Amino acid sequence: MTEKITRINPEQLHETPGYHHITVVEAGRTAYLAGQCPLDPNGDLVGSGSLETQVDQVVANAITALAAVSAQPEHVVRSVIYVRSNERDILGAAWRGLTESALGPAFTTASTLLGVTQLGFAGQLVEVDLTVALPD
Repeated sequence: MTEKITRINPEQLHETPGYHHITVVEAGRTAYLAGQCPLDPNGDLVGSGSLETQVDQVVANAITALAAVSAQPEHVVRSVIYVRSNERDILGAAWRGLTESALGPAFTTASTLLGVTQLGFAGQLVEVDLTVALPD
């Protein structure tokens, strides 16, 4: 059976900048990826202080994690983006960096963008949490 993913934006809800209010998955297996951090293969933080560099590393890590379960960005059914900032411009820059990357299709689904005061590693500016409907 092939997974069926339907993304919906009800007319009664506000327009979105690319994500959908609702994602429905019809059957199949699900993978829950741990928060993808801007760490290199040695576990070292990359790009301390550089949102762009950290977004690039998070994207690379997320794509690697998806590939490990034979999935692609379009199989993502829920995303949560954490950005260490309360400034709308920085939150927007993180959103644009992610949505314009190779991981971009992951953010057309049900998605949440949060500004937070602290993440797990000193100097960490961004983290992405993904839920995936695995292909058969």
